[in-house]
Amino acid sequence: VQLQASGGGLVQPGGSLRLSCAASGSVFSINLMGWYRQAPGKQREWVASINSLASTTYADSVKGRFTISRDNAKNTVYLQMNSLKPEDTAVYHCKADGVYGSGWYVPTIWGQGTQVTVSS
Repeated sequence: VQLQASGGGLVQPGGSLRLSCAASGSVFSINLMGWYRQAPGKQREWVASINSLASTTYADSVKGRFTISRDNAKNTVYLQMNSLKPEDTAVYHCKADGVYGSGWYVPTIWGQGTQVTVSS
């Protein structure tokens, strides 16, 4: 099972991007899905999470600008990013916790990351 992230790119300040992250393989369910980001020279930081009941939490730095959502039927998590700032520039990684398949369980899976660059 893998997580494949997509949707990154170059955007001007104030612009928007939508990231997607899909779990491949025979996945039955995922408890918690989330997004993290890592800027150059900085530690990876948590951005947002969503559980299987669609309850969401956000880092203060993105609250009101980013929206996390998921499609359980597709085992996919999204991150809608609006009002982007240069300080949002980072590699964005998705993460899945509590991944269940047919006769197997994986506690945590990380996606490979997608670059988001906010610059004029």
